Amino acid sequence: MTHTTEKWLEDIRWNEEGLIPAVVQDEKSGRLLMLAWMNRYALRLTAETGRAVYWSRSRHKLWNKGEQSGYFQFVKELRLDCDNDAVLLSVEQVGDIACHTGRRSCFFRKLEDGHWLTMDSPVRDPDEIYR
Repeated sequence: MTHTTEKWLEDIRWNEEGLIPAVVQDEKSGRLLMLAWMNRYALRLTAETGRAVYWSRSRHKLWNKGEQSGYFQFVKELRLDCDNDAVLLSVEQVGDIACHTGRRSCFFRKLEDGHWLTMDSPVRDPDEIYR
């Protein structure tokens, strides 16, 4: 995924904070795993290394997916949406856990009768993952 020129980064419509939303999808199942944010450097590193790197808005720093948990994301394909303001990462999710709650996907709640119902149980206790 190495890119010799950074012109491709110029095509992106970054938001006011210099970020772009990144939708993350399992390459095999098509399941949506998570939504994260990337700044220019995170996106460039992701493209260069083939491993997902995000920008943590709460910690104000780069976040290499899996650096603490061991649940890395290997990027198989990067796509840009039609408005140039969102990216889609098709990934191989190591360990089948993408969410910091220990679940396969961050989208584990469903709206039903005005209430958010938890639909998926954790695969692993997050306290065991993040010590």
